[in-house]
Amino acid sequence: MKLEQPIFFQPSRALPATRLQRLGDALRQHRTLIVSIQWAVVIFYLLLVTVPAFLPLPDSDSSVLNNLTLLAQFMFWGIWWPFVIVSTLTLGRVWCGVFCPEGTLTELASRHGLGRPVPRWLKWGGWPFAAFVLTTVYGQLVSVYEYPKAVLLVLGGSTVAAVAVGLVYGRGKRVWCRHLCPVSGVFALLARLAPVHFKVDRAQWDAAATIHPLPINCAPLVDMRRMQSGSQCHMCGRCSGHRDAVKLSARIPGAEVANMRPAEANVWEARLLVFGIIGTAVGAFQWSSSPWFVALKTQIATWLIERDSYALLQDNAPWWLLTHYPEANDVFTWLDGLGVLAYIAAVALLLGGWITLWLRAAGALLPGSAKQNARWLAYTLIPMGGLGVFLGLSALTVTLLKAEGLALPWLPEVRGALLALAALWSLWLGWRMVQAIELRKKILALVALAAAVGGNVFAWVLLFYIF
Repeated sequence: MKLEQPIFFQPSRALPATRLQRLGDALRQHRTLIVSIQWAVVIFYLLLVTVPAFLPLPDSDSSVLNNLTLLAQFMFWGIWWPFVIVSTLTLGRVWCGVFCPEGTLTELASRHGLGRPVPRWLKWGGWPFAAFVLTTVYGQLVSVYEYPKAVLLVLGGSTVAAVAVGLVYGRGKRVWCRHLCPVSGVFALLARLAPVHFKVDRAQWDAAATIHPLPINCAPLVDMRRMQSGSQCHMCGRCSGHRDAVKLSARIPGAEVANMRPAEANVWEARLLVFGIIGTAVGAFQWSSSPWFVALKTQIATWLIERDSYALLQDNAPWWLLTHYPEANDVFTWLDGLGVLAYIAAVALLLGGWITLWLRAAGALLPGSAKQNARWLAYTLIPMGGLGVFLGLSALTVTLLKAEGLALPWLPEVRGALLALAALWSLWLGWRMVQAIELRKKILALVALAAAVGGNVFAWVLLFYIF
């Protein structure tokens, strides 16, 4: 296995480096150590994905401490993914650049693959939205949070696809991560809130002398010279100190969003946030606890039985299409599968539609295009989307901890505090973004934003306090 070699150059700073700058430089200087960490994560990840899929399902007496399948479930969905969300909100896309196994594997494959240029169809901006929604919904149909075979199918399938893309496109690049990864769009949005980022001084870059001739391999295909956003930066540190112009720096959390201009808003990022991270994710987390879902499914089943129509009540779907584990008394009928699809779609459309309505109302109060302004204001909801996904994923953490006998009496208060934090953070971003308009319109725009935020909060209140 060939390890990537570090890139050596001697930056000559006029001022002493800050602690953050030194940390960024350390990421560049210790590439061999980072690559070793990456491969350790790859091995750990592959073991957790593959081995439990070939073991018997745990019985009722099993626990996280004595059963590998439950341990893997807890590691993936109870610890790994919730805190990947937290790390992206606080440190940017460090997960992508330093730890992600798919990123490591696709980059390695790209070094030895065909090296073809990235085609135009692959650069379509809607892939992150489509990949996130399809993966989320499919994961619910096969119960990816509960069963190791589903984990192998969904996560393992994603990894195989990442390697395949690397073998065909790019040369030592992460084409999969930039364009096709199901969570890349999510991380790109959340990273905009991070209080640290690699800041590029464009004037210093252009003025740098020719003593810095070595190119930097930016695996996620970022134009470093013009980089103003942390959304696509993987925080790997390879470019730290380059031309004395790239430095790991601190900023106010959310400052990148607050300083955005309407023209910088991307339609697919706005759709991913409103209808994906918020709408689809809420529906996916909510359906299994919703009494509305159970009541509607029962009514439809009764109606079908009264008419001697049993096709949708059959449970003969394969496990890779719908959940099918008779040994665990967990089998989906075709009606169950259609019900899950309908419920998630309904929540995504209703919640996303509600938010879009109020964003459009707020955008109409601002100068310029109401539609473009609405897309721009959608970025204020990133805290709601990020902390909402964390709360949804951590619900499995709570379930597993309770199964181990751990009581969490403080949980409702913590959930309420996080929802309040997310809502206030979103409104603060909105206040910053509309500061330039007159006071009356500013207040009306914030009222509209509050209505959009309130719809999202209400959906989580239903899940955690009413259902």
